[in-house]
Amino acid sequence: MAEFFGSITAAAVQASPVFLDLQKSTTKACELIREAGSNGAKFIVFPEGFLPGHPTWFHFQPVSSPISNELNLRLFKNAIRVPGPEADAIAEAARDAEAYVVMGVCERASNAPGSLINSQLFFGPDGQFLGKHQKLQPTAGERIVHWGGWGDTLGPFQTEFGPASALVCGENSNPLEIFALTAAGTRLHGMSWPPHFRSAADGTSLMPQTSLLAAQNFALMSKAFVISACGIAHPGYAEDLGLTAEAAERIASGAGQGGSAIIGPDTRILAGPLDGTTEGILYAELDFDQWARQKIAQDFAGHYNRNDIFQLRINRKPPTDYVTADSGATAEQLTERLEPVEDHATNDAFVPELTTP
Repeated sequence: MAEFFGSITAAAVQASPVFLDLQKSTTKACELIREAGSNGAKFIVFPEGFLPGHPTWFHFQPVSSPISNELNLRLFKNAIRVPGPEADAIAEAARDAEAYVVMGVCERASNAPGSLINSQLFFGPDGQFLGKHQKLQPTAGERIVHWGGWGDTLGPFQTEFGPASALVCGENSNPLEIFALTAAGTRLHGMSWPPHFRSAADGTSLMPQTSLLAAQNFALMSKAFVISACGIAHPGYAEDLGLTAEAAERIASGAGQGGSAIIGPDTRILAGPLDGTTEGILYAELDFDQWARQKIAQDFAGHYNRNDIFQLRINRKPPTDYVTADSGATAEQLTERLEPVEDHATNDAFVPELTTP
């Protein structure tokens, strides 16, 4: 296949789910995917935890409060399983839209069904499930309900436009993750952000400013197009989370929410940012000649780097949780099957060998 240097339309969805209702949120997501596809979008990105909602209640309620415990249970019961009927519905919508889709979800871990992971699911324009990224390190209150992912989900998936990647929320400002994806050649990057995040000492949120800065920084470092999709509070947010009147008023104003944007490889804002009271879909045309122009000037994983000095090692192998003994196996035989940490799979592209003169 010839290398792609044409143009495509990308879309960033800024919307709220049907809070903690997986089936209704999936229906809404499918409608938005088909709408974006009908408007020509070929790469569509959704906010963090869109299916079925993000645990922002920990910014307002004690972790062991009755409200938090009840919302935790609702989140658990409505977390998506992959494979499953909801993932199949998203795949069908992606096929109808003839577009790649990056969907933010709260996922029931397949290897530990009592655990939840903050993930992004990738779907192709043919309706195929292409894989997932699991947020490596939960942030702040997420750690109460979210488990961290593994390195086997860190990396781009292939499209006819070139490698495409995605990260969740604060990961998009992690220098090592940015370089890992830059070195893997990403040209399209999806960012998924929550509806609200209390990040200032006075209890307010700088999320719109933070997400825009992170998107422009990622574009600067990687030279990728960045599609940044931010959540907004759902109708009934204040009541569901038991907010004070002051907090409810602030949320209703859209403060600390939204900020979806699409950024070019030169850090220019191609679309957005959307304000925190607006539910909608942003569109922008992506001209891949611009990717090439920026890479010619600065390729931080190539000619603009010194990989004889700087190296990054990535463990892409998930850990072994336990080993079941075969009939008659001894402890020594089991130990021999375990691989030492230093032998775990790495990506040699990031670890150039050095020779001593």
